Amino acid sequence: MNARIDMKRLLPVWEQFRTATDIAPIRDEVHYARMSEMLDALLEETQGDENHPAMGLVDIVGDLIEDYEDEHHPLPQTTGVQALKFLMEQHGLRQSDLSDIGSQGVVSEILAGKRELNLRQVRALSERFGVSTATFI
Repeated sequence: MNARIDMKRLLPVWEQFRTATDIAPIRDEVHYARMSEMLDALLEETQGDENHPAMGLVDIVGDLIEDYEDEHHPLPQTTGVQALKFLMEQHGLRQSDLSDIGSQGVVSEILAGKRELNLRQVRALSERFGVSTATFI
């Protein structure tokens, strides 16, 4: 990008935008709540349309929220088995409901930590629950 940036025109527009939106690195919980509300409004506006002009703002506000959450609201580290147990509970599933990853004995061993999930099982669980394969690794 070789275009010269006209800072004399850019800075007043930026200041007006920043004042109107408060888009900046998140300072505290009140600002976090405001940015979360803004992200919700942006997502509602864009309706998942990747070509919507506001998608750049979705990315920026989402990144600011993620940075704040990583520092102030870190998620506890969980194992794949813990994630599987949680998802089973949320979906009201029993070991016998997971025949796509193995027999009830195999599932029991996995849940007891006596057996590791293999790649085929991770893929099947990821597909079944609609989550990333990283959830079970």
